Amino acid sequence: MNVVLIAVIVILAVAVVGLVWAGAHDRGKRPAPQATSSRRILFPFVAGALSQRALDAALRLARVEGATLVPVFLARVSLDLPLDSALPRQCSMAMPLLEAVEQRATEAGIPVDSRIVRGRNRRHALRQAIAEENFDRIVIAASAQGSPGFDPDDVAWLLENAPGEIVVLRPSAKDQPADSAGAVLGRKESPFRPRRARRGAHPVSRAGETAASR
Repeated sequence: MNVVLIAVIVILAVAVVGLVWAGAHDRGKRPAPQATSSRRILFPFVAGALSQRALDAALRLARVEGATLVPVFLARVSLDLPLDSALPRQCSMAMPLLEAVEQRATEAGIPVDSRIVRGRNRRHALRQAIAEENFDRIVIAASAQGSPGFDPDDVAWLLENAPGEIVVLRPSAKDQPADSAGAVLGRKESPFRPRRARRGAHPVSRAGETAASR
């Protein structure tokens, strides 16, 4: 009888400790920010061309307007592949950057709705993004010599064809591309690894995107 009683006490003690730990862990989690307006800011970028300066501007605007930030990675799909092909190599570059942008936005209290949009080239993917997404403003980084971003033809096309407000950031001589999640977060190395999607194929599809492709 004593052995049974001791076993019951031990089990109850373990359960209580587990509940206390779980409660403390949940309290330590930061709740996802909620938008205070219906405004959405589209922030398109391509692999190796995520401008810190443009991202900072997009975050400032989203914070002031209470808007949702919509970072969009523009993935290129070669002509010999179906447009809906899985793209693990590009996703291996996109996912850490999208994760880092999400963390930057969450720390600033800005809601995020990340996307991967496919196209045959940068312009085609950009066309797909503005056709598929609801947004009030676009923030993009213009390219300059030795810096990432959208070239003058892309900017002119966007001004002519995209609805809403468009903010174009021209990088300064000191502006460096954020080509890793660590760079976005101001670290030398990134703590992030690609993870499975919380959304479907039109939003960031982190499960479907990890199948084989180029």
